[in-house]
Amino acid sequence: MSEHWPNSGVDLHLELNATTGRQSGLENALRTAIRSGRLAAESRLPATRKLATELGLSRGTVRAAYDQLIAEGYLTARQGSGTTVARLPMHQQDPPHPGPVSDRIRHDLRPGGPDACAFPTTAWLRAARRALTSLPADIYRYDDPRGRIELRTALTEYLGRSRGVLAHPDHIVITNGYTQALALLTTALGENSTPTIAMEDPGADFHRAIARHHGAVIVPLPVDEHGARTDLLTDPEFTTIDAVEVTAAHQYPTGATLHPQRRHLLVAWARSRGGLIIENDYDGEFRYDRQPVGAIQGTAPDHVAYVGTVSKTLGPALRLGWIVTPPRLLEPVIEAKRHADRHTESLGQLTLTELITTHAYDRHIRASRLRYRRRRDLLLDCLRPWSTGPRSTLSIHGIAAGLKTLVRFDSSELTEHQTKRVTAEFDLAVGYLGDRWHTPGNHPQGIVLGYSTPPEHAYPAALEALTHTLRALHRTR
Repeated sequence: MSEHWPNSGVDLHLELNATTGRQSGLENALRTAIRSGRLAAESRLPATRKLATELGLSRGTVRAAYDQLIAEGYLTARQGSGTTVARLPMHQQDPPHPGPVSDRIRHDLRPGGPDACAFPTTAWLRAARRALTSLPADIYRYDDPRGRIELRTALTEYLGRSRGVLAHPDHIVITNGYTQALALLTTALGENSTPTIAMEDPGADFHRAIARHHGAVIVPLPVDEHGARTDLLTDPEFTTIDAVEVTAAHQYPTGATLHPQRRHLLVAWARSRGGLIIENDYDGEFRYDRQPVGAIQGTAPDHVAYVGTVSKTLGPALRLGWIVTPPRLLEPVIEAKRHADRHTESLGQLTLTELITTHAYDRHIRASRLRYRRRRDLLLDCLRPWSTGPRSTLSIHGIAAGLKTLVRFDSSELTEHQTKRVTAEFDLAVGYLGDRWHTPGNHPQGIVLGYSTPPEHAYPAALEALTHTLRALHRTR
């Protein structure tokens, strides 16, 4: 029989086998829970009187079962401390189930996120307290699939002044980051047919996987030093596409900015074909050597789904993003969101609202921009011996903005396989350009360095490991 003890200080599910006798059944159930790890070492067990009451056993039966397990070494009992689970030698414990293997990385320069240690904890807590003290009565109920009106209103003002986005609160849908935003848009596009989406090549491989998972056919759109080749959209192979996804302000992973003429061509394509532009503005807040590039959405709001998140400004774990949706796709996107998870959690939305409306979010971004610019400059100092002069072996791309830099190798003799081997020798993790192409082949080689990733104290050691890696690669040529 299955029993619980809900009123004894701990909750634990036990399977008591009535055919083996009451005491033996309890002993076996406790042994199984300890061996399997469901009862961890030093967990405190209920008092014999409480457990007996909960399980419908006599107190003497429970005391006898405890005594037997104490004698076997499964439990310990101390005066005044009650009965607890003993620490068993390893050979007495069942082997744990294998979990995911995590990389043991000493120096992390992979792209993808901000310095997690720089999260504005004090400002976030202050904003959360203000939000909690003025919560509306409906906060703990199911909400509008689009998200809290407070956040959508705050985003309308913020995106307008900082990114040139033309938005209305009714047309914003709050999402759980960019991946859900892309999934919702793909689902909305495929409401009546299989959608075909052109995606940058090279680009984010996981985003391609998300779109495919939600039913899209993916067509690679080449990228060069001027960004996505939107001049190709009139070619026959692109005549059937429904949408184009672009990282126009700072292409991932090359760092190129979409050339103004190509922006015009992209908008012209959308207007003439009734197509959708999915604008992934993943790090538009971070500009160092040039003026910010405004969003394409501001020039064609009826044809652009503008997507932004706090993943690069605050942290991806918050799972907060947004779509500024063109009117024709609003209802399909809302319906897709309703069926995906009903709505994004509300407390985080209201906390972010407080950050934005008090301008604490702006202050954090400005501080982050200064910190990441300094880190970028240190990275450039590290790369300079190999990127300048007659003996240069690499070129640097995308340094004017963002949180990463693409380093391309000038020598065809140097392969990514060699690079991976050498970086592993120095416990250094980086991104690889080869992983970002749509199909395997003879593509340019390179590494993508995320200078925002390490904590502040670990950044100098990461750069030192990178220096050792580049020296070793230079000798490999």
